[in-house]
Amino acid sequence: MKKIIFALIASLGLVGGVQASSGGFPLDKAPVNVADNVSLQRGARTFVNYCLSCHSAAFMRYNRLTDIGLTEQQIKDNLLITTDKVGETMKAAINPNEAKDWFGGNPPDLTVIARSRSGNGGTGADYLYTFLRTFYRDDTKATGWNNLVFPSVGMPHVLWQLQGERKALFDEMESHGEKVQKFKGWEQISAGTQSTVEFDQTVGDLVNYLQWMGEPAQNTRVRIGVWVLLFISVFILIAWRLNAAYWKDVK
Repeated sequence: MKKIIFALIASLGLVGGVQASSGGFPLDKAPVNVADNVSLQRGARTFVNYCLSCHSAAFMRYNRLTDIGLTEQQIKDNLLITTDKVGETMKAAINPNEAKDWFGGNPPDLTVIARSRSGNGGTGADYLYTFLRTFYRDDTKATGWNNLVFPSVGMPHVLWQLQGERKALFDEMESHGEKVQKFKGWEQISAGTQSTVEFDQTVGDLVNYLQWMGEPAQNTRVRIGVWVLLFISVFILIAWRLNAAYWKDVK
């Protein structure tokens, strides 16, 4: 129950995070490869374990995960929550009415979250990848956490046990007559269960899955597109030779 409540608070932060400006802190390039089924499978597991308690994916059915190489039995054994069935959509564990009463709004659906966050500063995947990796301890905030991509975010760091606790270091500077803080680095407070490389991979896999979930048919679309282009190329060659044959005796 504590995990669910904690994740609920996180969901509220994501509501605010979605509204954050794409400007400001520079975004890192997300290691997205939606053709990498192994990465997508790891990302799906992280999504179910850390996101699905609060956030639904109402336009995504569990059995669609067979597209990334999972069998229905693997989905049932490893990814289904409580009484969910493999043909159902991914529904959050939290009761929507209770979430609205407790926090004034329901956590947003994440089916197309990676697509919705694209902007001038980078893709939606870049935003999520940077956002999830730049939380830091801030005792002045109600949750005890803050974020470089979205300052004063209402979302705590739900992956902190994996990454560990960090403090952000800033230099105070003047800009247009006002004092501003410029980020200069990290101070590790406590270690997590994963190294920096491992945590970056975990977040990368999660973002990769969110990117794929926004358009599960994209790999099929690309494959069909390649065959269509090959067919058109062959057809053009045949049409060109036929045209030459029809007009060879015409002067």
